[in-house]
Amino acid sequence: MALKKTSKKQEIKKVFSKDPGPWNFYSRAGNKYFLMDWIFKKILFISGVSIFFLVLMIFIFLVLNSMPSIKEFGFRFFLSKSWDPVFEKFGALPFIAGTIFTSFLALLISLPFSLSISLYLGEFSKSGFFSGFLKNSIELLAGVPSVVYGFFGMFVLIPIVRYLEIKFNIEPYGVGIFTSSIILSIMIIPFSASLGREVIELIPQDIKEAGYSLGSTRYEVIKRIVLPYAKSGITAGILMALGRAIGETMAVTMVIGNSNVMPKGLFSPANTMASLIANEFTEAVSRIHLSSLIEIGLVLFIISAVFSIMGKIFIHKFSITENG
Repeated sequence: MALKKTSKKQEIKKVFSKDPGPWNFYSRAGNKYFLMDWIFKKILFISGVSIFFLVLMIFIFLVLNSMPSIKEFGFRFFLSKSWDPVFEKFGALPFIAGTIFTSFLALLISLPFSLSISLYLGEFSKSGFFSGFLKNSIELLAGVPSVVYGFFGMFVLIPIVRYLEIKFNIEPYGVGIFTSSIILSIMIIPFSASLGREVIELIPQDIKEAGYSLGSTRYEVIKRIVLPYAKSGITAGILMALGRAIGETMAVTMVIGNSNVMPKGLFSPANTMASLIANEFTEAVSRIHLSSLIEIGLVLFIISAVFSIMGKIFIHKFSITENG
């Protein structure tokens, strides 16, 4: 009669049923690997939990230190246009407006370029010298420090914008919302373009070949198959790029003009929430001034978290669609 074979999984289960305690694994030869696996699993779990608690601690710190400002101004803090440290009257509306204008304008400027780069690298030129050069250039743009972008804006972009403003009879500030939006658009192109390219490359080849077999042109395949199939991933890249633009500090601070009043136009100086914190945090003397700055930081934290979560949701939606 043939002996019944036992699988490796059954043998491991038998060992665990006899001796489930992790610290007793050395009682048998070779069971030290089970102990190592148990320790490694616990290390990964502790690392994940510690990250969660770190984020929670940051949120609690921001909330607790924002309480004086929240109690003093309430919801009026987000509607007031006044920011006067001397008389301790603080309102965040000019900085919220400056953040929204610069971020969404930067997104509008960068969207055609990032989408074009994604389609080119994902559909037309997946390999080759120029494709590799373009990919490396995009990665280099993503790794350039923001202060370098700020220097580029100060010495190159501001004179160009000021020249155009003089030509069109606009007050020649040079600095302002338009200048900072151009800098931000350059900074966020690598994020949305890279994620869009990766999503487009994940589209099954047989779906596109089916479109070609029905007589579709390259343009029709991209319009009716590639873009609808990859829209969730492209949207996720746009949202993550928008979150990056909202939280950018140094480059914007150097070119936006740092004006604590409501922006009057596209070319007027303004201020964002991040640049305001960078400019005034070290100079905040009174408790209410410091608390108001921290409350703005809390708003930035929540907005960044919301856009990050929305991006993850869209990526998850794309993965579900891909797996059918």
